[in-house]
Amino acid sequence: MRAPILHLLLIASLIGASLAQAQTAAPQSAEISPDAIKQREQELEAARARQKSAEEAQAKLKAEITSLGQDRTQLNQQLIDTAANVRTVESKIDEAAARLQSLNGREQQMRSSLDSRRADIIEVLAALQRAGRRTPPALLVRPEDALQSLRTAMLLGAVVPELRGRAEKLASELGELVALRKTIATERDQLALDRDRIRNDQTRLTALVDERQRQQASREKDLDAENSRAITLSRQVGDLQGLISKMEQDLQSAAKAAEAAKQAEAKAAASAKSGPAAFKDRSRTSPAIAFASAKGLLPLPVNGNKIRDFGGSDGIGGVQKGISLATRPGSQVTTPCDGWVVYAGPFRSYGQLLILNAGGGYHVLIAGMERISVNIGQFVLTGEPVATMGSTSQVASILATNASQPVLYVEFRKDGTPIDPGPWWAANEGEKVRG
Repeated sequence: MRAPILHLLLIASLIGASLAQAQTAAPQSAEISPDAIKQREQELEAARARQKSAEEAQAKLKAEITSLGQDRTQLNQQLIDTAANVRTVESKIDEAAARLQSLNGREQQMRSSLDSRRADIIEVLAALQRAGRRTPPALLVRPEDALQSLRTAMLLGAVVPELRGRAEKLASELGELVALRKTIATERDQLALDRDRIRNDQTRLTALVDERQRQQASREKDLDAENSRAITLSRQVGDLQGLISKMEQDLQSAAKAAEAAKQAEAKAAASAKSGPAAFKDRSRTSPAIAFASAKGLLPLPVNGNKIRDFGGSDGIGGVQKGISLATRPGSQVTTPCDGWVVYAGPFRSYGQLLILNAGGGYHVLIAGMERISVNIGQFVLTGEPVATMGSTSQVASILATNASQPVLYVEFRKDGTPIDPGPWWAANEGEKVRG
């Protein structure tokens, strides 16, 4: 039973080293060596180089987007494509995180199983020690070493017949553990790459959104005043339908949007195109097709899991008038349809609320975001980035199940009445439209 003794000796030596390091820490901190000073200078220089590189990349991106900004079609194309990239990587990150959680759980189960049979394992490894005259490896620190020792011993015939079955079983379990650890390492590397990629895409998306809003501000000189008035008016109504009516009647930009939606109805209804191809024109300034004809084509506005469905109980004696999607913190929110913004701002227990007039008497309400990046009166395309989620729920508890998780609430209305949005959602990725 030398393995446990060796294990204890190893722990004791580590503790001793830690104590020795702690005892010498104070004198070392008082006197910094020339090598340490040189290392710090090198680290500072590297940090300056990284900062300079980031500034140059930012300047290049700004110049590129400024040139794009003169062409509305290209700007819209870049906005929609970059937002789609962000949401694709968000999905990959979520899937990788779920796989890692499962793999880590499996690894823990295997380690616990091996640890519970430590006595039997030590006996096998001790037999290897006697046969090979060398110290057995630390099983749970380096399972690869234990596996190699077992395989070598069996190849050399060093394991006696009565131990061979136990050794082979142990080798199989260790081999599975080693393979599992390699899979976990690969998943973690890919997850790190995806996180780097999404940071780059988000930086680009932020710059594109800023350029879009800069152009919008140059066209609408009184945006700030309109937005302030919208929030003031929103405090005078108590429900969503009252808010929609108030905006489209009393707010100039929202009234213009409602009128544009009305005028576009006939054009959209008469459109020869009725499938995803109708959405390919990035320069359009009215809906590609009538909203009623878009059933089975629209993408969900955010990546997430549905936690509340239309028509279900709201927990206080009523029914759900929309759907609720639990999302990851900071998720990108995109428009599910073409439409005009008739409200964008806070509203009662809905957090930040966005209302789109989709034409034909249809309105789409999206709530629970932390920040909205479009203005009242603005026309937005399907798949265009319009908001970002926060880190916690911003909506009332009847729309969410966990206050610590961001929740997006989506509601469709026809002539003021909530309707089931289910028929409008695309069944799979191939059927979705992207602006």
